[in-house]
Amino acid sequence: MKIVITVIGQDQIGIVAKVSRKLADLKVNILDISQTLMQTNFTMILMGEIKTDTPNLAQIQTELKALGAEIGVVIRVQRSEVFDAIQKL
Repeated sequence: MKIVITVIGQDQIGIVAKVSRKLADLKVNILDISQTLMQTNFTMILMGEIKTDTPNLAQIQTELKALGAEIGVVIRVQRSEVFDAIQKL
């Protein structure tokens, strides 16, 4: 299953490293990644792939939301199909 992850918040050292490390721990493969700074705001969007049923999408969402709260950013995770459908509206 492919997922889209967005990360938004104040720029700080280590955001990409912490998110990437958590994704590796969760067995999510990063297929594509883009990040930019808009003044002091950090934005990142990435496409990931889950090849197993463990962990499931709900667990990944919960763990990344908790990581976001810990490091002071908002992290959202959606199935790529949902993300694509929303973009077409």
